[in-house]
Amino acid sequence: MDEVIHHGRTTAYRRLSLGGESTDAGAGDGEADPILCVHGSGGSHAVWKSQYRLADERPVVALDLSGHGESEDVDADAGYECLSAYVDDVVAVGEETDARVLVGNSLGGAVAMTIALDRELPLDALVLTGTGAKLTVLDDLLAWLSEDFDRAVSFLHGPDGLFHESDERTLELSKEAMYEAGRAVTERDFLTCHEFDVRDRLADVDVPTLAVVGEHDRLTPPWYHEFLAEEIPDCELAVIEDAAHLAMLERPAAFNEAASAFLDGIQ
Repeated sequence: MDEVIHHGRTTAYRRLSLGGESTDAGAGDGEADPILCVHGSGGSHAVWKSQYRLADERPVVALDLSGHGESEDVDADAGYECLSAYVDDVVAVGEETDARVLVGNSLGGAVAMTIALDRELPLDALVLTGTGAKLTVLDDLLAWLSEDFDRAVSFLHGPDGLFHESDERTLELSKEAMYEAGRAVTERDFLTCHEFDVRDRLADVDVPTLAVVGEHDRLTPPWYHEFLAEEIPDCELAVIEDAAHLAMLERPAAFNEAASAFLDGIQ
């Protein structure tokens, strides 16, 4: 893992260059600008492991947001303060690696949209997956995150939650990652999602965007993404069959194909 120090903390990220080689920060001569992948609540850079296959076409970077994976935590309240801290993480890694495409899942999508709307990081495109312009969280889930973390993790890994039909190994690894992030950080993430709302600002997103959704996603259902496609001026919609919230992990070939076709089309 590489690291960048900013705002008094260290953010970790992994970068693969063309051909799948791990490299230092910064694009090499002749390489396309990297894409930067941003995970969702209670996750880490590892959720993007299958997207490193895209490094055959362009460098791929995936980071751990503050308090996740190998990144230092930040003292921030849930909501706008936490979202702003996560935005700072992504901007710092984006500037370090010259990334010009953001790929965001769920909370990561909220971070990506916020950067596109409010920050000066130069962007060529967005890929928004398993996310929405408003990310309301079920009251029951918020209560379980506070009072019964085991039940919250079980619910999220139930039918058509994070996955549609995943194998037991993938489910267990996903649960382990959420437990590693811990209750406090995961609850903070979901509370931050719960407060996120840019529905009235989508017309100001001024870069080509792809909204990707698993057809069985109940956490951020297809109509969330249809709304993004309708309201963002230059936005396409892609539906991944036989997948739920983590389509990029559950059906990586289909997800990567959709992302590649979109990115090839804007160059």
